[in-house]
Amino acid sequence: MATFRDLLSAAKSSITEIDTDTASAKIDEGALVLDVREPDEYEEGAIPGAVHIPRGHLEAQIEGKIIDKTAPVVVYCAGGVRSAFAVQTMEELGYTNAMSMDGGYGRWKDEGRDWKKPASLTPEQNNRYKRHLLLPEVGVAGQIKLLEAKVLLLGAGGLGSPAALYLAAAGVGTLGIVDMDDVDSSNLQRQILHNVDRIGDRKVDSAKKTLVGLNPDVDVVTYDTRLDASNIMEIIEGYDVIVDGADNFPSRYLLNDASVKLGIPVVHGSIFRFEGMVSVFHPTEGPTYRDMVPEPPPAELAPSCAEAGVLGVLPGIIGSIQALETIKVILGLGDPLIGRILTVDTNDMEFRVFNLKANPDNQVTYDNRDRIQIRELEGLCAPGLD
Repeated sequence: MATFRDLLSAAKSSITEIDTDTASAKIDEGALVLDVREPDEYEEGAIPGAVHIPRGHLEAQIEGKIIDKTAPVVVYCAGGVRSAFAVQTMEELGYTNAMSMDGGYGRWKDEGRDWKKPASLTPEQNNRYKRHLLLPEVGVAGQIKLLEAKVLLLGAGGLGSPAALYLAAAGVGTLGIVDMDDVDSSNLQRQILHNVDRIGDRKVDSAKKTLVGLNPDVDVVTYDTRLDASNIMEIIEGYDVIVDGADNFPSRYLLNDASVKLGIPVVHGSIFRFEGMVSVFHPTEGPTYRDMVPEPPPAELAPSCAEAGVLGVLPGIIGSIQALETIKVILGLGDPLIGRILTVDTNDMEFRVFNLKANPDNQVTYDNRDRIQIRELEGLCAPGLD
């Protein structure tokens, strides 16, 4: 009957084992790092960037967290025993370039190599965000990014409601909300942040009650004011992303110019009757609102929802997409709608994507940010430059 030492010897003889010098070189070349220690060991310190899967969960989780089975993977534990068995298991699962680091984390740390104490979630947060943590593209590191992120919502109405609810549920740590209206019964057909009991309340107060009740992790900062040239820079500065739920052109151009000047991405959404659109205007990475709409259309060609009507569920669709694009921007996930416009026609249930290129005549750009003057829209909206 084989002993533990026999099994360990057999495992080490069948896998690739490397020393800490070679492991460090592999990591510098771009190899993935897998930590197979227990959670309490990992929380005390780990190699930066390591994927953490306890040895006992390896078979169940490895294929979801390390998808490319040909990628080089440096595997370590405390001393090199569990990592040897882990690499053996990985090879049985089809991984072709996994290596066990001899001496493990103990030797790595004793040699003075780079390590850090990983950020961690509370037990309550681990349970709340469990479905996020199962996604390799999010995980603990991504969830912590969300908890540390600051997102400003322009409006607590039709678009702001679903966007705010999903961002709060996702654990975005700070949500700012700008709105100066009261809750009216006519809002309740689409503005799902509010309810009958709050008719007559200020929208920002109603929104805060809903969001804090949904997720106490979220700090809701309210701005019960009209956004204008005198306050917009002070309000938006410091936010990572802005969700634009404005329903008028003056606010959109004002937001564009201020966000371009500060380099803050804006997730834009707009709705009209049965149709909607979403785009991400990222001043440092792609086109902005003035590239899409250089000048506002005449008022008679741009009626508001109050004048033209809107299907109540439509802002739920568009606002939810805005929340998704915001999370993608925060996490650097997938391909956000930068330089693209997504349109939705709910009558035909048709989604279409159009490319958007920078307008060479647009002078309100991040490169010209020092010349941008923040001022109210007047007349035909001349570029806001000095």
